[in-house]
Amino acid sequence: MTRGIIPAPIASLPWRLILLLFTMTSFGTMVLYSAAGGSFQPWAGQHMIRFLVFLAMAIVMSRFPLDFWKKLTWPIYVGTLAMLFIVEMIGQVGGGSQRWINIGFMTIQPSELMKPAVVLAAAWFFDRLPATKINSFDAIWPLGLLIALPSALVILQPDLDSSIAYIFGVAVVGFLAGLPLIYFLGAGGALAVLTPLVYFFGMKEYQQNRVLIFLDPEKDPLGAGYHITQSKIAIGSGGIFGKGFGNGTQSHLDYLPEGHTDFVFATMSEEWGLMGGLFTLFCLFLLFRWGLRVSMASKSRYGQLVAAGLTCTIFFYAAINLLMVVGFAPVAGLPLPFMSHGGNNMLTMMLCIGIIMSIERHPGSRQGKFAG
Repeated sequence: MTRGIIPAPIASLPWRLILLLFTMTSFGTMVLYSAAGGSFQPWAGQHMIRFLVFLAMAIVMSRFPLDFWKKLTWPIYVGTLAMLFIVEMIGQVGGGSQRWINIGFMTIQPSELMKPAVVLAAAWFFDRLPATKINSFDAIWPLGLLIALPSALVILQPDLDSSIAYIFGVAVVGFLAGLPLIYFLGAGGALAVLTPLVYFFGMKEYQQNRVLIFLDPEKDPLGAGYHITQSKIAIGSGGIFGKGFGNGTQSHLDYLPEGHTDFVFATMSEEWGLMGGLFTLFCLFLLFRWGLRVSMASKSRYGQLVAAGLTCTIFFYAAINLLMVVGFAPVAGLPLPFMSHGGNNMLTMMLCIGIIMSIERHPGSRQGKFAG
């Protein structure tokens, strides 16, 4: 009866997912409202408006069949790669990094858009790779090239965090596609050897300080370790139930840097306490469960790999951000999905959501499950 009253296009929307995303974003909006001293400007109002606009975009994206994204995979990847080249030539500089392109009505960060693009490209590659070649070198070198090109460009910005995100997304797709475990063990060994070289020769001084302070933040509590120290104070002072909405002191008195972006979880924990933190984690768990269920339900190998890869990309953002704010990972410029202020991050997350929604709506033809 309900479907007879409500128009079919509206009734067919994934309302449980929409409600979950709206709940997370609304909670984030409340935190940003409080962080601004009880004002919707400059963060909270924009945060909710961006979400509604990008949600509409994601719903439109979900209407396109899976083959549409499959055909657009390489135009998306090559187009985003071209944008990274443009950044190197005429990109906008901010905070000591050259990462953005100003297109008038908004500023785009191509390194963010590349995160779903590499997942699409890796899934396309494994979808076309014959099963007999999954153990051969032909399954490895294209992935290396796929990652190396964008990684080299973003490291020049510098943006080491994005290059790690590319590697993670492609590694997830490769693992699910059936790449032998020995490849991942070998990559881990190579990483252990290369890490000192990257630290001494590939990192800027401020990036080296992030690593050192991560290991011992109390070594320089008023300098390089200030962010992590204040974040821990904010989270710890919230206790179980928090100080109450609008009663946070770390963010209101500007002790907590970037309390509206990278350290928004610390801002939230001070006012909402452990209960607020657990609520956030529960919402993220529901989101990840949805994405992985879509992946397992897809009848297309490409759809399976894309849904899982994009879900794990969102997971990477959340995991690194949460580990960072409690001092278990170096400070990185990865915001908390749907809670941190930032247009490019919201755009990237909703692009991932839109494509996963498309896979859920159009599971495709049966072409085999994960190889491994």
